[in-house]
Amino acid sequence: MLDGAVPASRGEPKPKVLIAPHAGYVYSGSIAATAYARLASFADRIDRVILLGPAHRVHVRGLALPASSRFETPLGTIDIDQDAVRTVESLPQVSTSDEAHAQEHSLEVHLPFLQQVVGDFSLVPLVVGSATSEEVAEILNILWGATETLIVVSSDLSHYLPYPRACAVDEFTAETILQLKPQLNHEQACGATPINGLLVAARSRGLEPKLLDLRNSGDTAGDKSRVVGYASFAFHE
Repeated sequence: MLDGAVPASRGEPKPKVLIAPHAGYVYSGSIAATAYARLASFADRIDRVILLGPAHRVHVRGLALPASSRFETPLGTIDIDQDAVRTVESLPQVSTSDEAHAQEHSLEVHLPFLQQVVGDFSLVPLVVGSATSEEVAEILNILWGATETLIVVSSDLSHYLPYPRACAVDEFTAETILQLKPQLNHEQACGATPINGLLVAARSRGLEPKLLDLRNSGDTAGDKSRVVGYASFAFHE
């Protein structure tokens, strides 16, 4: 999927933030690859990834860190950035919950892409539940870092609409993101909460968003009667 993705154009700056989908690779992997291919020229400059994704299986108030010290995929282990954890774990909107992470796919499906493209990096994985945009933005601003830190927000778009309706809804959602309007709901994006928090931070920091890919499961590996939408974005400082 990475081999088939378009890399960054010559002179394109390093992304500070990516938004990418988290469905099964056969459905959304090529759209995610469009985002991760943008990192190939900058891999040696990325040391840490802040990864936020929505809670699907366990109710979470605020944002949940894992208690574990590393994550593991078939490509190897990734250390959790314990200094970053200590920096944010005392915030009232942050909890520690292995239960929230145990069966949560929205974070882990991104890790093989990051391992393949970036190589070695430390990770701050946050499952996002019921939280305000400001609560999410506060954590992002604390962990923002410099060029060594990449932020990834995990989200699919609309769910189970007919193909023409999904295309219209997802185009509107993409335009809302491009305008940095933190107004998404969970019918538009399952990761609306972390995206809205990102948009608050991105607006305050003057980031410029770019839409990289916008498709749905009807374009990749599913029928067009009930589709799930996917998009990838890059934000540049």
